[in-house]
Amino acid sequence: MIKDCANRYFLSFVVEVEPNTTIANNQSIGIDLGLKTFAVMSNGEKALSPDYSKHDRKIRKLQKKLARQQKDSKRRNNTRVKIAKLHNQIADTRKDFLHKLSTKIINDNQVIVLEDLNVSGMVKNSRLSRVISLQGWREFRNLCEAKSEKFSRDFRVIDRWQPTSQICSCCGFRWGKIDLSVRSILCLSCGTEQERDENASRNIEMVGMGHRHDLKRAGSDCQTTSVASYCELSRITEVESR
Repeated sequence: MIKDCANRYFLSFVVEVEPNTTIANNQSIGIDLGLKTFAVMSNGEKALSPDYSKHDRKIRKLQKKLARQQKDSKRRNNTRVKIAKLHNQIADTRKDFLHKLSTKIINDNQVIVLEDLNVSGMVKNSRLSRVISLQGWREFRNLCEAKSEKFSRDFRVIDRWQPTSQICSCCGFRWGKIDLSVRSILCLSCGTEQERDENASRNIEMVGMGHRHDLKRAGSDCQTTSVASYCELSRITEVESR
């Protein structure tokens, strides 16, 4: 029996079970991970992140209170336990969400493709570090990898430098870097309007499966870097600020 920092007791035991392997309904899926929308999938499905803000605000408030209280006092210990319980509630909510989502993805798809994210570099952004840390992207990747091995699925991770958000998933036209505030993009080449994350997820799937749209249009990449092209692109992209 184990007692944690929030005064909770746990009893562990081991049971041997045979994994129930099922046939996947889909051949492959690409997944683009984000903040508000945790996962945008190449089949059009989206998984929204749980709302941790309520518990997070309470933790911040209690941490300020804890800093003002006398060390080794009874009130300080009670505050410490309250903070630990809130942290556990966030962790349990996140773990439940990630387990359910990863299990659904593994059951439905034979090949699962993710992008290798530089999380350690992302958390250096002081405005987004706390939100990024709450998401559990690495934990989700580990769950998908472990469950893929258990249920005979193929788990793949593409290189983080692949320009998945800079290329049209329909024709392969490369428009270059675009500000994060631009959420909808109209391709200059084929005229297809796409949501930014959905386009990225489809590119992630294609690269993971060995298809490379951008190689087909390597000769036209230089045309996208001109000032005229970027000015034209800015007029036809839609910024969803509402």
